[in-house]
Amino acid sequence: MDNRELWEMAKKVLKFSYSPYSNFPVGAALLTKSGKVYLGTNIENSSYGLTICAERVAIFKAVSEGEREFLKMVIVDREGEGLFPCGGCRQVMAEFSLDMEIVLYDSIKNEFNAWKVKELLPLNFSLRRE
Repeated sequence: MDNRELWEMAKKVLKFSYSPYSNFPVGAALLTKSGKVYLGTNIENSSYGLTICAERVAIFKAVSEGEREFLKMVIVDREGEGLFPCGGCRQVMAEFSLDMEIVLYDSIKNEFNAWKVKELLPLNFSLRRE
């Protein structure tokens, strides 16, 4: 599955975001090694620490269904722009794959760019040392 397909899927899930406090919906599409795609969107709570990011929703859905090997994730905001994951999400990503690609769309250059999790969080708490 190519980056544009994942990007389109991540954009479609934005409508399910529950973000009444920030008014900042985020969508994520996670591609696993098995070829399955898991979607996630942010879910806020009035007790803000209980909010969960789109990236973690997608990862937790995949893990809860037995997936453990992730290839890449596309993350978007309401405009379809790429959005870097927060530190907490980077740590969750590192738990499963330091080599997973985080793919972001740049509308100015009309291109996709990718970074590996180990580039975004080089000093992580993972047991994996790839």
